[in-house]
Amino acid sequence: MSNLAHKHQQYVNEPQKQTVVKVKAVKRRSLITPGEKILAMLLIAFVVVMAVQIISAQASIYEVNKDIQDMKTAIEEQQKMNSDLEMQISDLSSYDRVWSKAKELGLKLDENNVRVVEKK
Repeated sequence: MSNLAHKHQQYVNEPQKQTVVKVKAVKRRSLITPGEKILAMLLIAFVVVMAVQIISAQASIYEVNKDIQDMKTAIEEQQKMNSDLEMQISDLSSYDRVWSKAKELGLKLDENNVRVVEKK
């Protein structure tokens, strides 16, 4: 037999090997890396913290404005009360009223003992 026939017999005589094709799982890389995920989480946390800070600042500004308005109202009421009292003072301290009260109490006018007091 020739070399070729011998080789052919070897192949025929050997049991056929079954080739098992192993399918490797294709590792797909995610589009977002873990570092990017951490950065995204930090960005979200920063935005949330800043939003809370802004809201709390606006709330405190609102409270201060409310206190200012309350103070302005109280000041206006006090000024109104002061002007009413000043009018009462001017009415009660008129010359005619003082003279009539002095007569009721038995006081007499002495021209030598009169002193003029002016308002400042």
